[in-house]
Amino acid sequence: MLDSIYIGMSGLVGYSKGLRVIANNTANINTPGFKGASLQFGDLLYSNGSAGGSADAGGQRVGQGLTTYATSLDFSQGELRQTGNDLDLAVDGQGLFMLRDESGNVRYTRDGEFSFDDEGVLVSRSSGGKVLARDESGALVEVRLDGLRASPAKGTETITLRGNLSSSATEHSLSGVTVIDGVGAKHDLTVEFKRPENATGGTWSVVIKDGDDEVGKGELKFVGGELDKDSAQLSFTYKPKGVDAMKVSLAFGDDVTSFASGSSSTLAVVKQDGYAAGTLTKLTFDAEGVLNLAYSNGQTEKGVRLALARFDSTTAVAAAGDNLFDATDPQQWEQGVANQGAFGSIRSGVVEISNVDLSSEFSDLVIMQRGYQASSQVVSTANEMIQELFSLKGR
Repeated sequence: MLDSIYIGMSGLVGYSKGLRVIANNTANINTPGFKGASLQFGDLLYSNGSAGGSADAGGQRVGQGLTTYATSLDFSQGELRQTGNDLDLAVDGQGLFMLRDESGNVRYTRDGEFSFDDEGVLVSRSSGGKVLARDESGALVEVRLDGLRASPAKGTETITLRGNLSSSATEHSLSGVTVIDGVGAKHDLTVEFKRPENATGGTWSVVIKDGDDEVGKGELKFVGGELDKDSAQLSFTYKPKGVDAMKVSLAFGDDVTSFASGSSSTLAVVKQDGYAAGTLTKLTFDAEGVLNLAYSNGQTEKGVRLALARFDSTTAVAAAGDNLFDATDPQQWEQGVANQGAFGSIRSGVVEISNVDLSSEFSDLVIMQRGYQASSQVVSTANEMIQELFSLKGR
């Protein structure tokens, strides 16, 4: 009967641990990236029922009670929930984000709630670990904004024009032709087209002015209304005050013609390739985990690509708290990037919430409760039997 008490106690201890696992799962039902766990139960070593403890072929074998083993993590994917924050990320697949903690250890997580800290480093908002990416050589690096917070100015190199320069007219003027210098300042030039006196065919003189100052000139030639390819580009050197001289080209493509259209010409500037300096306005990650940066001057840049990791067996991973996981067997882990193999793709503006199924947890809770009650009843009954034995001996 004393053995029965010990066996009942093993049940109480085991079901208490099971209840703790269920409680932890339920408490983390809204924790991003949380993976539910289940406790593994087992029966203790069997022995024969004799006092000597030796077992023969025909002897009775009785159990020693309940024991518990390791918890098993469920790595099925949780729901992907929209947040509207571009730096909230989720992996739609088997991959895990890689983080480096303050001690330099690499940890793993499915919680993609990230932000840039005061030093411009991408970190996890929950654990503070630095998010890792892969550079062009494949080495693990931190995601930093160093050198990416601003887009430098680019001086204009080519001004593209399109339209018809009426052969019936004698002149055409384009004002407000924008040129951006090397430091991002804007300058408005004027381009004048004139038919020279006694000119033969479709020849036009071109003069570029900055105010009253002539900064460039050349000729356009048309044959049968079509632009002569030899005059499709007119280059000039422009030196704004206070900055270095710059070479600028007027590009006249196949869409520039000279047909009769009265005194009205449609020739106009369609674009120029210079731009002023810009500041960082938006940060996002695409499906491949590449950092995309947008600037106020309309320019975009691409940064590093997030690193992902995955494991071959759940025995190679263990929960470490703070929404993190540790690799217990590095040999069963591999590294990669999104959209390769089974790592999955990156979703921006969403987070993966817990994969805990509340209905299953409540069902398991009832089972644990019944087991605990039954084990308690065993202890109570064994105790009553011992008390009855003592009372018989005293009679």
